[in-house]
Amino acid sequence: MFFRLPGKLKGKGVDEAKIDALRERTPEPVRDRVPPGQFVTNGWPVLHYGSVPRFDPKTWSFKVWGCVANPIELDYQAFRALPQLETTADIHCVTRWSKLGMSWEGVPMRHILDMVQPTSSARFVIAHAEAGFTANVPFEAILDEDVLLAHRADGHDITAEHGWPLRLVVPSRYFWKSAKWLRGLEFTTHDRPGFWEQNGYHNDADPWKEERHW
Repeated sequence: MFFRLPGKLKGKGVDEAKIDALRERTPEPVRDRVPPGQFVTNGWPVLHYGSVPRFDPKTWSFKVWGCVANPIELDYQAFRALPQLETTADIHCVTRWSKLGMSWEGVPMRHILDMVQPTSSARFVIAHAEAGFTANVPFEAILDEDVLLAHRADGHDITAEHGWPLRLVVPSRYFWKSAKWLRGLEFTTHDRPGFWEQNGYHNDADPWKEERHW
């Protein structure tokens, strides 16, 4: 399924009245958890650009490099042996849906940071995924306790369409920053906009500020 291009979410591409009506259906006790311009869904839409890559555990690897004291490269077995954490977080898509209270399981980012020891010059993190896809976030965005390198969601293995075998989960940003089919993290001194940022999406992607587009 092809993700809609940025312009489709503005002006005539969005029925604001419909969004408002859907938002009004959000139960009042959880309404404060839903950013402006979002509505709650119980589903999990599949949105990405291009085809779903094949996964081969014999050739798959995950690496971290750049502004770190201890670069790492792990095969699939070694990566899955890392400590696991289960957490609960809301996710918010730039296409205006939010899904609340999702459970996630995976390797906590804090453990990766302990392993690689980012240097004081690290200011940004570039997520590298299959097919050359990248997504960029500032270093501080990955310091939250709920940031994971996830392989399970809501009690099940993440499906191939949602990023199996590994997906970055950064709940504080619009969900396109949570790159599917993750293969590595690069710590850098300078920002480097990723695929969607180069195609008009906002570089910071804070859902509470509605940072959808440049």
